[in-house]
Amino acid sequence: MTLLRPTLLALACLLALPAHGDDLPSLGDASSAIVSPEQEHDLGRAWLAMLRSQVKQLPDAQLKDFVETSVYRLAETSQVQDRRLEFVIIDSKELNAFAAPGGIVGVNGGLFLGAQTEGEYAGVLAHELAHLSQRHFARGLEAQQRMQLPLMAALLAGVVMAAAGAGDAGMATIFGSQAAAIQNQRGFSRQNEAEADRIGILNLEKAGYDPRNMPNMFERLARQYQFDGKPPEFLLTHPVTESRIADTRNRAEQSPKGGKEDSTLYQLMRARVQLMYEETPGLAAKRFRAQLDENPGNDVARYGLAIAQTKTGQLNEARENLRPLLVKAPNDLTYNLAEVDLDITNNRLADAQQRVDRLLTLYPDSYPLNQTRIDLLLKQGRTADAEKGLDALLKSRPEDPDVWYMVAETRGQNGNIIGLHQARAEYFALVGDFQQAQQQLDFAKRRAGDNFPLASRIDARQKEMMEQERRVKEMMR
Repeated sequence: MTLLRPTLLALACLLALPAHGDDLPSLGDASSAIVSPEQEHDLGRAWLAMLRSQVKQLPDAQLKDFVETSVYRLAETSQVQDRRLEFVIIDSKELNAFAAPGGIVGVNGGLFLGAQTEGEYAGVLAHELAHLSQRHFARGLEAQQRMQLPLMAALLAGVVMAAAGAGDAGMATIFGSQAAAIQNQRGFSRQNEAEADRIGILNLEKAGYDPRNMPNMFERLARQYQFDGKPPEFLLTHPVTESRIADTRNRAEQSPKGGKEDSTLYQLMRARVQLMYEETPGLAAKRFRAQLDENPGNDVARYGLAIAQTKTGQLNEARENLRPLLVKAPNDLTYNLAEVDLDITNNRLADAQQRVDRLLTLYPDSYPLNQTRIDLLLKQGRTADAEKGLDALLKSRPEDPDVWYMVAETRGQNGNIIGLHQARAEYFALVGDFQQAQQQLDFAKRRAGDNFPLASRIDARQKEMMEQERRVKEMMR
C-alpha cells in the first residue's frame, strides 16, 4: 500500500483544542458527533494494517507479551474507555512510542534501550494512553467541523511516516509549505502534550508506579540529547522543554513516595532487546560478561550472557549460567524458556518437552509458552499437534499476523492446502494487502471444489474482505 502524501498532514495542523488547568475535558456528544469512537476504531485498524505493511516488526513473543500485559495494566487504571487495544512493536533502535486513534499502541524496540527502568517505560506509555483517553484526535476535529475522515487519514499517514523512519523528510515538506498553520498546531500541540503529561502522572500513581519516573526520564533525555543534532523521534514529536520538565516534576512530587520503579522482568526484556540490536551475539556476550565480572550477583547480566551464548553455540557455558538462575527461581517463566530454547538448540527435545509440559501446568494461558510449545512440536515433526495448538492460540490472538503466518506455514506442512490459503488470506488482510488476500481465497475456493459448505464459507469471507477493503479505501480517499 502506498504511503499517503506527507503534505496532507499539513491539513491536520488545526486539529487540537487547548485544555485549561487540571480540569478534564468534556468528552460528550460534540466530539462524537464529528467522529464517533466506532469510527476511530475502524480507522485505527485500517491504519494499523497500513503501518504493518510498511515497517519491520519484532516478532519476539516474550517481548510482545510484556508490552501487551504492561499496557493493559496501565489501561485498567486509566480513563481509556474503549480498551480494544491493538499493538505493534517496531523493529527500530530509535527511541519512540505512539498511540493512534482506535486504541493502536506502538512501541519501538529502542524504547527498551532508552528507558532504563520499568517506571520510565511506563511513564512514556501512560502519556500515550492519556492521548487516547482524552480523545485528542476527535477533539481536534471538533474544532474544525468541516474536516472529515480523509483528514484523519492524512494525520495518521504522518504517524506512519514517523514510525517508518521517514519523519524528517515528511516534516521538512510540511514546514516548507504550511509554516503558518504549523505554528498554530504547535501551540495547540503543547496544550495536548501538557494534558497528556498531567493525566499520565495520575495514571502512573493509580497503577502503582512512582510518577517521578516521568520527569526522571525527561530530565535524562534532555541531558543526553542536549547537543545532539538528530535527537530520537520521541523528542521530535514530544519536545522536552525546561518548563515541561518542571511542570511534571512539581506534579509528581505531590504524590507519596514508594511506588514501583523497576522490575527484574523489565530488565530481562531489556536484555533481550539489547541482544537483538548488538552487532553480533558474540559482542553482546562480551558486554554481558563484563557486567557480570563487575557484579557476579547481576542476574540480568547472567541471563543476557546465557541467551547470547546459546546463539553463539556455547551451549555448555549457557547451561552453566542458567543453572544458578533456575536454582534461585525454579518456576520463573523467562529463565525456563531460555532453558527450553537451549535444549531445542542442543537437540535435547525430550528434555525441552518435559520442561514445557511442567510449565503449562503453571502457566496454561501464557502466550510465549504456548508459542514455544508449538515451535517444539514442529521441531519434532508433530505438525498435526502443532496445527491444533495454533488453532487454540488463534482464539486468544485472532488479530495477530505473526500467528496467522505460522498457521499458514504449519497447515502447509500438514498437507492442509485449503487451510494454508485461508490463513495466508487472513495474514495479508492484517498487513493491508487485500489483493493478495483475495487471491489466496480464490485459490482456497478452487480447491474446495464440490465441498459446497466450505466453498460458501470461503465465499462469505471473501465478501467480508471486499467490504473491508472498500471501507479502507473510502476512509483513505
